Amino acid sequence: STRPVSVKVSLAKALLLNEIPFKHLFTAMASQRESSEPNAPGWARLYNGDKIPTLFLGTFRIRGFDVIDACLDAALGAGYRGIDTAGVYRNEAEIGSALFDGPDGLVQRHGLSREQLFITSKLAPSHQGYEAAKKACLQSIQKLRCNYLDLYLIHWPGVQGLRHSDPKQAELRRESWRALEELQSAGKLRHIGVSNYELHHLEELRRYAKTPCAVLQTECHPMLQRRDLRDYCANQGIHFQAYSSLGSTDYCQQLMQHPTVLSCAQTAGCSPAQLLLRWAADLGIGALPKSIRPAHIAENAEAVLRLSPLPDEVHSALAALDCGQHFCWNPAAIR
Repeated sequence: STRPVSVKVSLAKALLLNEIPFKHLFTAMASQRESSEPNAPGWARLYNGDKIPTLFLGTFRIRGFDVIDACLDAALGAGYRGIDTAGVYRNEAEIGSALFDGPDGLVQRHGLSREQLFITSKLAPSHQGYEAAKKACLQSIQKLRCNYLDLYLIHWPGVQGLRHSDPKQAELRRESWRALEELQSAGKLRHIGVSNYELHHLEELRRYAKTPCAVLQTECHPMLQRRDLRDYCANQGIHFQAYSSLGSTDYCQQLMQHPTVLSCAQTAGCSPAQLLLRWAADLGIGALPKSIRPAHIAENAEAVLRLSPLPDEVHSALAALDCGQHFCWNPAAIR
C-alpha cells in the first residue's frame, strides 16, 4: 500500500518550516515507513536504527529492458523491497526505467512509493578517487531515475589498473569514501558502505571514516562462512550482506548439489536453494539471490520471508561445510 498522503504532506511541510533539517529528512521518512510496517518480516536494523531489507533481488548479468522488467515485476509481486545493482552491471538505466517510467512503471503498478523500496548501487573499480567517485555516483542516481539512493557501496577495495601492492590503492579508496560522505551529507545517499572488503580494509576504513560503514557485502555461503568478517561486523554495527549465497552462476551446482545440502534440504522440507537462503536468514545475513525465472524469484522470497528457522541439526551439518571455498574473486591480496 502507498504511504498516506497526509504523511507525505506533513514531512514536506516540516521541511519547508525548517522543523526537520534536510540532513535528517531521510531519518524522518524511514521512521514514518517503519510505523506503517510494524514488525514487518524480512527487515534488519542498520547502526542508526534505519531498516534494510534482508532480501534483495540481485541483478548481476541481467540485461535488456524486457528481461529486467519481468524480473522486477515478479520480485515486487513476491514481496521483495530491495534491489541491488552496480555501475559495472550496466543495467541501471533499464532498472530505473522499469521501476519509474510513468504510470506504466512497476512502482505505480504495484501500488508502491519510492520510499518503500531500498535501492543499492556500487562504485566501479575504474572510478575510484574523489572526483571520479562523485561523478559516477551521481550518474548512477540519474540512470536509476531517483533523487537519492538508499545505499551506495565501494564495489571493490582495489583500483582498476593498479598492482595489488600499490600504495595508491588505499589512498584512492579513502578519497572515494570522502566523496560518498559528502554525497550523503548532501542528501543524495541515505547510507554508504563497502563490498569485498577484508578485515584489513575495514580496519583501515574505521580509522578515517567520519560516517560509519553501514553495510559490508561479500561472498558468503556454507562453504565460505566468513565468521571472521561476520563477527567483526557484529561488533562494529555493520550489516552483513552475502552475494553468491547459492554459489556463483558458473559453480552453483558444486554447492547446491552437495550431498550435505541435499540431505539437509530433505530434512527441512524445502529446496536446496531455499535451504541456503534460510541458512543465511537464520544467521542474520542479508541475501541478494539472482534469478530471471519468476518461479525461482518467488521461491527465494518464500525462503527468506516465510519459511521457519532451520532445525539445529541442519545448522550443525551446514556449519561443517566451511572450507574457505571462493566461487568468485578473492580480494585478500589487495593492500
